Amino acid sequence: MNSQRLALFPITTRLEPGTNGEVMYIGGCDLTELAERYGTPLYLYDQASMDAAVDEYRSALHTYPNHSGITYAGKAFLCVAVAQWAVRRGLWLDCTGAGEISIAVAAGAPRGQILVHGVNKTAGDLRAAVAHAGVIVVDNLSELHHLAEVYTDQDDPFPDLWLRVRPGVAVDTHSYRQTGQDDSKFGMSYTETLEAVRLCHRQGLPLHGLHFHQGSHFHDPEPVGPAVARVLDLMVDLRRDSGWTPGYLCPGGGWGIPYHEDDLPHPSIEDYVRFVARRVEEGCEARDLALPILHLEPGRSLVARAGVALYRVGAVKQTPQRRWLLLDGGMADNIRPALYGARYSALPVADPIRPTAGAAWLAGPYCESGDVLIHELPMPDVAEGELIAVPASGAYHLMMGSNYNGALRPAVVWIRGGKSSLIQRREEIADLIRRDLPLEVE
Repeated sequence: MNSQRLALFPITTRLEPGTNGEVMYIGGCDLTELAERYGTPLYLYDQASMDAAVDEYRSALHTYPNHSGITYAGKAFLCVAVAQWAVRRGLWLDCTGAGEISIAVAAGAPRGQILVHGVNKTAGDLRAAVAHAGVIVVDNLSELHHLAEVYTDQDDPFPDLWLRVRPGVAVDTHSYRQTGQDDSKFGMSYTETLEAVRLCHRQGLPLHGLHFHQGSHFHDPEPVGPAVARVLDLMVDLRRDSGWTPGYLCPGGGWGIPYHEDDLPHPSIEDYVRFVARRVEEGCEARDLALPILHLEPGRSLVARAGVALYRVGAVKQTPQRRWLLLDGGMADNIRPALYGARYSALPVADPIRPTAGAAWLAGPYCESGDVLIHELPMPDVAEGELIAVPASGAYHLMMGSNYNGALRPAVVWIRGGKSSLIQRREEIADLIRRDLPLEVE
């Protein structure tokens, strides 16, 4: 079972002889040495795994008989170094709000590779998007009216606009991650989309695409089929109503990955991409629609497997029914298990495939009973001070992190070709009070 868990780790993971048995290496780097150099908790990103995921998407998209592209969803994990990697790989950067836009700009991302999302963009978000983005995905009519006002006074280049549509179909995932249903807070209804296209034409706005998204971390592409069909039917009605058809179509992303050995084997990226591309191609042919440029929006499936969280065991406790391995990180850097019951696996860094000694509960140091990263996982005997590696930690951890209990956000290391580079420093105590202002107590 422990050897099966190795398949959850980055593609460069190897076991090499050490002084006391085998030791885990990723990208040619000894995890024990990385922990000593950078401390724990520590997040590692393996570039080779990220590159391989991009190549798999591009290979699958080659079957689509028109141009296609990939938009990296920055909400999964974004920092300057990751944005630089995405730009070099020719990916667009999906940024939500002025904060993520500023990271993309700091990384040198050109306007043509920045796409902006947001369900309730502020005036500041829209100013940043107009100044720096190539595409704005418009979520609602109110936002579109604001953009129309800006457009009339804008002499500089203006971003292309895509309209976000609610297809009325969600994918099979946790309710917190569903976005495509009729009652979702995201996107426009059928009638709102018709009105939005008319408004764009009246105002001369640069409308070029449609976008929809059904949810995140799903494993069966079948529900994407009805959503594609509904959006293509909408395109037929838009053509009849206003003479407009989109040059770009983005059916979102959200393809899942295996987090636990029970998730293996997992359907491939190729299965998902080819399913979506075929439905778009066949649906357009059946409706006599021009084939749009197809953009996919993966985030998790590009970086989740590439990321590993490295923790150190501080204490081992035995209660009447549970063995607790208490780690130096938890819900402050990975809220997903507490938020919606995400299920993970783990291995010791030293001698990782030694025999198990029963179930263990891996928990963090925070003052919450919900601060449990992994429930009832078969684990070997683990001593205080040992290092524990949690695979599939590259997405939606650090971006949703917090300073709960005064936690310091962990350092992040980039691994490439046997070398490690610090791409985010560990927070310091001074960072916790940097924004605070003293109050004169009377």
